[in-house]
Amino acid sequence: MWRDHLTEIIVFSFLFLLVSAMGFVAARWRAPKDMGHLDEWGLGGRSFGGWITWFLVGGDLYTAYTFVAVPALMFGAGAAGFFAVPYTIVIYPLVFLVLCRLWSVSHRHGFVTPADFVRRRFDSPVLALLIAITGIVATMPYIALQLVGIEAVLKTMGVTGDSAVARHLPIIIAFAILAAYTYQSGLRAPALIAFVKDSLIYIVILVAVVYLPYKLGGWGSIFDAADAKFKATPAPGDGILLNGNNQLQYVTLAFGSALALFLYPHSITGVLASRNRDVIKRNMSALPAYSLLLGLIALLGYMAIAAGVKPLPGAKAGSVDSNTVVPVLFDQQFPDWFAGVAYAAIGIGALVPAAIMSIAAANLFTRNIYKEYLKRDATPAQEANVSKITSLVVKVGAVACIVFLDPQFSIDLQLIGGVIILQTLPAVALGLYTRWFHRGALIAGWAAGMGLGMWMLYQIPNAVTKRAHFGGSAFSLSDFGFDTKKTIYVGIVAVLVNLAVAALLTLVLRAAKVADGADGTTPDDYFADEGDPRVTPGVDRDADSAREPVA
Repeated sequence: MWRDHLTEIIVFSFLFLLVSAMGFVAARWRAPKDMGHLDEWGLGGRSFGGWITWFLVGGDLYTAYTFVAVPALMFGAGAAGFFAVPYTIVIYPLVFLVLCRLWSVSHRHGFVTPADFVRRRFDSPVLALLIAITGIVATMPYIALQLVGIEAVLKTMGVTGDSAVARHLPIIIAFAILAAYTYQSGLRAPALIAFVKDSLIYIVILVAVVYLPYKLGGWGSIFDAADAKFKATPAPGDGILLNGNNQLQYVTLAFGSALALFLYPHSITGVLASRNRDVIKRNMSALPAYSLLLGLIALLGYMAIAAGVKPLPGAKAGSVDSNTVVPVLFDQQFPDWFAGVAYAAIGIGALVPAAIMSIAAANLFTRNIYKEYLKRDATPAQEANVSKITSLVVKVGAVACIVFLDPQFSIDLQLIGGVIILQTLPAVALGLYTRWFHRGALIAGWAAGMGLGMWMLYQIPNAVTKRAHFGGSAFSLSDFGFDTKKTIYVGIVAVLVNLAVAALLTLVLRAAKVADGADGTTPDDYFADEGDPRVTPGVDRDADSAREPVA
């Protein structure tokens, strides 16, 4: 009952309302003369320095869902759940130079989205449209997952109801407040709130990794308890060490997730809001500090095993909600006031990425669908207004996913989203370095990778929910005819097919001398920095429309 958690609810509510107030105040923080422009509303004026960008991008990538889902995976599957740590380590060297080039060309041409870049680079509105739709579709379930983190906290505090609407009413109210201050303040709201969110998470985790091992008998006892649990319930993929069946899945999932992370529109939005190239370089060097924190967060799953935590019941009879493992651990092991602080860290941790994701999805719709196909002469003010309204629609859609869909299906959808967003890698990431790929080949490669990926995902069942299709992203190699129990991450297979088709078809189209459009960028654009003049105040749509019809 909620009365048993009154102190936790009071602390949680106070901190939640505090950051909500900060969200509204953010409209006056570094206030521009006019918020009626996507550069201001959607990118914070492209003026964020090192510390703001560090908190913003860190708060965007390390979300509330990370706080509950990674330890829950460690709790249920053991070492396989640790994949999130290596992938958030290897990603930063991979994107160190890539993101600098993306920032420079976007600064020079006024690009707001990755699809803007693809439109200009490959002279193809169709390819840009596919990139935009892919980004929006991949982002939607990611936003819904932030609600899963809040829901786990509310359930632990006993804030539930009998009907679906009553049960989700606190989440609906929370996202209504989020929608209001995001509409008013744009990207400045999550940038300001990220300071509080990340500070709370660092405090909570550092206290937990010192206090809990001391209380539970030390790290040796914690790992012994985890090892005993997995040995008592043997399964092909669990254990405190990887085995021959899950090593390939682990490696491909970690590498594929690393490749996908900065292809997500919300990740790119945080980067494009930076003031200059040096800010990005410093952040790519410093953001691994969050990965250290993530490693500590993951170990909460083993601590929960040692503490004898039992997850709360799930929505379906006889099921359990593994996402409640961490909230229940804090509820049992800490004083009520500190548990309330931890719950607030998770709840606020959902607001920052949800706000950035909704802004990123709205920017994609506005720049690459609304202005490209519906109103080519839209003014900057009209663009900003459409983006604001679209961000509200996106949040409503995310809430609907949680209210009307099984939360486990939302988690599976996010795994599917990673496979989907990976198919933009050839056009976006490789496109920053080479114009060799033919635009028609990139479209064909996208279609091939997406088609194969969807087919593979369709074949994967979910043993927990008994769903026959779209039950995860681990594809059994036996379905390809191999005599093995090993699985592989669908995204890696799909993007390799995407690249192969794009490369082969490029050779064919080049040999056939099929027109490939004009590259609207120059080599110097990829090294532009703060203070360098822009080619145009925004994406030059008039020049684009004057060109001959393209693919």
